[in-house]
Order: sequence, then C-alpha cells, then structure tokens
Amino acid sequence: MARRSLNFKRTHCFLLGTLLHKFMDLLLPAKAIGAGLSTVALLGVGIGIGTIFSSLMQSFARNPFQQQQLFTYAMLGFALTESIALFALLITFLILFTL
Repeated sequence: MARRSLNFKRTHCFLLGTLLHKFMDLLLPAKAIGAGLSTVALLGVGIGIGTIFSSLMQSFARNPFQQQQLFTYAMLGFALTESIALFALLITFLILFTL
C-alpha cells in the first residue's frame, strides 16, 4: 500500500512539472505580445507632444506678449503627457519582468 502511494506521488509531481513547463512555454510569447501592445501608448504620447508644441508656436506667433504664460502652460501639458509615457513604460517592464 505504501509503495503504491509513493508511486502515485511521483507520477503526480511529474505531471505537474510537465504542465508547468508547457505553461511557461506559452507564457513567454504572451508576455512579449503584451509588452509590445502596451507600448502603443507611446505613439499617442508622441502625437500629443507634437500637438502641444505646434500649438505653442502658433500661440507665440499670434500673441507674442503672452510668451511666458503660454510657455508655462505648454510645459505643464508636456509634463502631463510625458507622465503617460512613463506609465506605459512601467506597465511594459512589469509585464516583461514579473512571473
């Protein structure tokens, strides 16, 4: 009876190990796809930063006396837009380097 129980445990551990290896083989490509998709947010950030500074240049041309105030608002917009890029990179690194 004890011999049979030991054999069952050995087989059970072998099956769990095999399933774990198959799961890890599927996990690596899924992580790469997820990390690639999470960097799509960087495209929007690039477009947003370009829009902010093109609007800044147009505003300077229309009202040169308000340059200091406009520049302050542009830097605030730039910082908020760039924070989205940092969050996207954070999520990318979390996907790649965890589990």
